[in-house]
Amino acid sequence: MLNLGVLASGRGSNFQAIIDAIAWGVLPAKIKVLVTDNPEAYAIERARRAGIPWHYFDPKGFKNKEEYEKEIVKTLLSYEVDTVCLAGYMRLIGKPLLSSFPMRIINIHPALLPAFPGLHAQKQALDYGVKIAGCTVHFVDEGMDTGPIILQAAVPVYDDDSEESLSERILEQEHRILVEALRLLSENRLLVEGRRVRILPDGGEGHGK
Repeated sequence: MLNLGVLASGRGSNFQAIIDAIAWGVLPAKIKVLVTDNPEAYAIERARRAGIPWHYFDPKGFKNKEEYEKEIVKTLLSYEVDTVCLAGYMRLIGKPLLSSFPMRIINIHPALLPAFPGLHAQKQALDYGVKIAGCTVHFVDEGMDTGPIILQAAVPVYDDDSEESLSERILEQEHRILVEALRLLSENRLLVEGRRVRILPDGGEGHGK
């Protein structure tokens, strides 16, 4: 069973997907704590409703990013978190978090990486004129959406799509593959070999690098 710490900056729909999957018995995990950098994040309300502890840290209240992340790490470890999930967390992860949870931080991104990293990925895809968009779950490294890819899902782009309509269809797939990636991680079925992530059969001994 995973002991999850979730980092979120916004409405937290992927956070809710994890909450629901655990409640339905689909995901063997426990969300120990939510951490947010936004006091107005709707993810906080979702945590309250689910009885999940939450903490807000203002990055501006620390002298630098390292001190900010050290406080997050301290909080996560105090809740005995072993895996960190970024669910719409709008900041690059730095050394304190990466070194404290090596290859145990995963992120969901609304594009088929390595295409369209960073912010407004759906708008980037529409502006570029792609016919297929999608989403990616990946392990987090020091880069922007550059870590080894765990799962991806493709979503067709329609001629009349807006950023909002495309985002909503992608979001449905985000919820699905994020939960699936966490389930595979909980079953120790992800083997990291350089940039590649192999999905092992049931009973496999995964992870590593």
